[in-house]
Amino acid sequence: MKTKACEVLGIEIPIIQAPMGGAVGPALAAAVSNAGGLGMLAPWADDADALCREVRETRALTSKPFGINLNMDFPHMELLDACLDEAAPVISFFWNDPSAVVARAKAGGAVVMHTVATAQAARDAVDCGVDVIVAQGWEAGGHVRGTVATLPLVPTVVDAVAPVPVIAAGGIADGRGLAAALALGASGAWIGTRFLASEEADVHPDYQARVLAAGEADTIYAENLFDVGWPDAPHRVLHNSTVAGWQAAGCPPPGTRPGEGEVIVTSDSAGPIVRYQSNTPRSDCQGDIDAMALWAGQGVGLVKARQPAGDIVREINDQAEAVFRNLTSAAG
Repeated sequence: MKTKACEVLGIEIPIIQAPMGGAVGPALAAAVSNAGGLGMLAPWADDADALCREVRETRALTSKPFGINLNMDFPHMELLDACLDEAAPVISFFWNDPSAVVARAKAGGAVVMHTVATAQAARDAVDCGVDVIVAQGWEAGGHVRGTVATLPLVPTVVDAVAPVPVIAAGGIADGRGLAAALALGASGAWIGTRFLASEEADVHPDYQARVLAAGEADTIYAENLFDVGWPDAPHRVLHNSTVAGWQAAGCPPPGTRPGEGEVIVTSDSAGPIVRYQSNTPRSDCQGDIDAMALWAGQGVGLVKARQPAGDIVREINDQAEAVFRNLTSAAG
């Protein structure tokens, strides 16, 4: 089921694995790419040497294209240089204005993606040379760019930037969601929460269990709950003990939240983790996993099984093709 985004990105299936900071590494990104989608690395907290190691490890696992996502609100110029030194095939920018870096990334041979939350932001991104737009709806898990839902956002962005391909993000977790995104004019789907239940995701089993047990109403969108590391960065997570305590206290701002500074988890890679710290619950964490930031989007109710990432890609693609076949049959 090839689309224009597939042609631009050099992939076979219009599924892009969302960056999922802390949960994704070379194994997950490569598995998605090997299945025909686009795997994405998210080295937001890495230095240039660590990024280069991740890229090389990913290349050792796949000969297919993959991407690297950079957060524009974090120091990123050194990481961008490392991406270009490693000849990264796709570079994705998130948050803020990418105009100062797009030309540099493209001159280095990369296809450039950028995540937006409005049609105007999409126009601005295309004007500075972005090749593929990611339109992120409010339903998305993790860090949420805007306040418009995916259903009204995607066709508005598509109309604003055509013929530049648009990828739909937010609330998509199965083939019906991919088919719906394509029907709205998108050229593919950006999927994160479903891949939290992949065998290759570097997340704690308790986190995966919470994802698999959750329903569509079990997430919360908050502007000042977890300390995500940059200002004015709303996010969506699963309800848990930290959320409940914060809500019971009246949703106070940072500095007055109940239990601030309390160590809830220790991690071999990150050390002590305190309540409201935004660390993803990785497999090496020990302690009160439920109290951590359990990132998830509203599509979480559709995630029902732990599977290899490649099987997830193929299943979603097959479901979407079946939807279109059924619609064609019904029409006639």
